[in-house]
Amino acid sequence: MEFTTNDVIHTINGIFFHDYVVYALLATGVLFTLWTGFGQYRALTHGVAVTRGKFDKKDDPGAISHFQALSAALSATIGLGNIAGVALAIALGGPGAVFWMWVIGLLGMALKMTEVTQSMMSRDLTDPDNPHGGPMYVVDSLFKKAGGRFGATIGGIFCLTLILSAITGGNMFQAWNVAAVTTQYFEIPVVSAMEKTDGFNPETFAIGIILAIIVGGVIVGGIKRIGSVAGKLVPFMCGLYLVAGVTVLLMNVTAIPEIIMEIFKYGLGFGDASASGAFLGGTFGYAMMWGIKRALFSSEAGQGSAPVAHAAAKCEEPVREGIVAGLGPFVDTLVVCTVTALIILATGAWNRGAEASYADNANIALTLDGETWTLQTPALPHKNEEAKTINRVSADETGWSLNDSVFMVVAAADNDDTGNNNHRIEGTVVNADGGLSVKWNTLEADVHKDGTITPVTLLSNGIWENYPGASLTAHAFDRSIPGLGKWLVVIACWLFAISTMISWSYYGEQGMIYIFGREGTVSTFAVTFYRMAYTVLVAVSTIGFITTDAELDMWTTLGLGAMLVANIPIMWIYGPKAMQAYHQYIGKLKRGDFS
Repeated sequence: MEFTTNDVIHTINGIFFHDYVVYALLATGVLFTLWTGFGQYRALTHGVAVTRGKFDKKDDPGAISHFQALSAALSATIGLGNIAGVALAIALGGPGAVFWMWVIGLLGMALKMTEVTQSMMSRDLTDPDNPHGGPMYVVDSLFKKAGGRFGATIGGIFCLTLILSAITGGNMFQAWNVAAVTTQYFEIPVVSAMEKTDGFNPETFAIGIILAIIVGGVIVGGIKRIGSVAGKLVPFMCGLYLVAGVTVLLMNVTAIPEIIMEIFKYGLGFGDASASGAFLGGTFGYAMMWGIKRALFSSEAGQGSAPVAHAAAKCEEPVREGIVAGLGPFVDTLVVCTVTALIILATGAWNRGAEASYADNANIALTLDGETWTLQTPALPHKNEEAKTINRVSADETGWSLNDSVFMVVAAADNDDTGNNNHRIEGTVVNADGGLSVKWNTLEADVHKDGTITPVTLLSNGIWENYPGASLTAHAFDRSIPGLGKWLVVIACWLFAISTMISWSYYGEQGMIYIFGREGTVSTFAVTFYRMAYTVLVAVSTIGFITTDAELDMWTTLGLGAMLVANIPIMWIYGPKAMQAYHQYIGKLKRGDFS
């Protein structure tokens, strides 16, 4: 049997996201929620006061204010995970995924409070104006008293996972989605007429080059510049997105009560979400896993990344910055992600009908060639009237564009994820005899032990346009206000993605500094090489070797899982010390010692 890179990555992800790892994370969130006495309340009250500057002191060690530190951390978390990640969770897991996003959002507040408190207690203040912190410094300080370099070794391993996550989720995921959603709506002169080939898409690659130039030109700055920019950019981009989102929700307000019921029904396991339209169906376990993964990816709770940004805050009380950090998952998951989720569900974008259909007598053929099924179809029919209105195309146009990604739904082997036997066959719109047709991907046959093969049949003649990641969120906006998604989501994607890539470049850079040291020729070379590689990978991720949202998730899950596996044990080991400091601080707060 031949193993591909995808097979290897899927195997590793299966280990990182084994059920026991997820249970350990949930247990950790519950533990620190109880241990802090539901510290989420403190984040929403005292944390807001601290962020407003009520407890600031000019002589506190650090480089940036509490607000700038929170903004820098949010600029990394409020990215395309809020737009594309939520869409991906609902498209594959259904409404039940939203429930588990909420659970992780609440537990994530306690997780982030704890991990940031730990890092603040262990940060390196050798240079008070340029502090360094994160789980690597936590584990290093924890084992330093015992002697040896064991703590430094574990810290180095964590840094490797930090760099891996920066490259995948903080970089590739962002760039790929920006390219996908931009080319969904806009054509780029010169390259728009070029047909893409296997592994190369000229349109998305052009977007990647532009992003690489922007990001590369910014990451030469340090945390002070990032904090300053984030403090202005994050409130603006969040406000813009939320105002538009609430407007769309008000237009679909009658659908919201039923949606809320479905979120709890499927999220609590009262049945599996059945197939409908573009949605293939989703089991309770599948919805749970997608909700947890996407919420973790979006909020970064438990990953250990946010402490790297918060460590730069001007603060003499470690717990104080930890409480501020607890606001991150609330804003990210319980506000921004929820608005995105409700828009996708309320507008019906997740289970939309087909954009077009072949005629009943069309020459459609599903043939078996060895152990693969091949789909052949005639020229593409025009999109229906509703689809043309949503996409704002004239009646005489087909509504399709070259290189559009499409799919049809077939019945094949049992699908454990959906709870039925529904599958997609995806394809790409290409030129054919002066018109447009579809070049379909093949579907691997299900071969039984006795040599028989499960038959494959089309469930309908409908053709759906594939809206991967952020494109689905844009389509949801367009379903209420045609054209809104084209501009709002594309602009938001660019802003969110650039801010996230810049912040994550800093996270990865801090990992390099820990491994190679803060000074010296080797450190300078390592950091410079990292910045160059990070910039190049922005463009590389858009070349076209990642073709579907499932493949994209595979790479982001790799980085996310690696950090969780490395950081959770650190939180458990150092947790008692952090909780002791937390309760001492709350005691002082109640007594009025900080008035």
